[in-house]
Amino acid sequence: MGHELHVVDAFTGFPFRGNPAAVCIMEGPAEPAWMQQVAGELKHSETAFLSPLPGGWDLRWFTPAQEVDLCGHATLASAFVLWETGREQPGSVIIFTTRSGTLTARRDGEWISLDFPAEPAGDAVPVPGLDRALGVTPVFIGRNRFDLLVELATASDVCDLDPDMNALAAIPARGIIVTAVSDLPDVDFVSRFFAPALGVPEDPVTGSAHCCLGPYWGKKLNKTELSGFQCSSRGGTVRVTLAGDRVILGGHAVRVFSGQLLV
Repeated sequence: MGHELHVVDAFTGFPFRGNPAAVCIMEGPAEPAWMQQVAGELKHSETAFLSPLPGGWDLRWFTPAQEVDLCGHATLASAFVLWETGREQPGSVIIFTTRSGTLTARRDGEWISLDFPAEPAGDAVPVPGLDRALGVTPVFIGRNRFDLLVELATASDVCDLDPDMNALAAIPARGIIVTAVSDLPDVDFVSRFFAPALGVPEDPVTGSAHCCLGPYWGKKLNKTELSGFQCSSRGGTVRVTLAGDRVILGGHAVRVFSGQLLV
């Protein structure tokens, strides 16, 4: 039996920008090994798998290499597909059951807003080999339960970065968030995200990283509403609103493919 399959560019209003995610809609739960094979075949940084639950949806995320605990862009893509295909009404709040608890998505004008847990970075920590892997000396290095957060001196340091992926893959973290204060109008900070250990050398626009970036830059800039630009080659914008131990991530989405998975 086949499954409905979509590809959505998330955190962008334009096709072939932002971060592409595959969304597979199933009638019920599937074996994790099969979901991992599908994600490996599709080779997007994340493939989302949706199956219906009473009052909501079960949602799981897989990179080409493994299942992950939290993913922003594939959640945004999933909500967008559920509205676009008529499975959810335009004004509905979508409830997802995930490995990071209950997450919700709602329409906010032209934006899609996701209610996610805040994942602030802890105090500065030494990380042997990180300077050499990045090729630049950080201003600050912190860590949350997923990732390293690395602040560099300037936005151009972040956007021009050309790290050693093999060296980064050896560092024990889900990923490395690299960031700096923005030099762009109407943008508070820039960032990039590298996760070669998960089979994702560079993720184009990483919603879950903004669960860390929002609290970090909110404190430094004394703001509760921020705009971040992830300056990968595809580029994308994430709006972040701080709400205590939660963050509201805002973005746009564009569907670029719909079809059927035949296996």
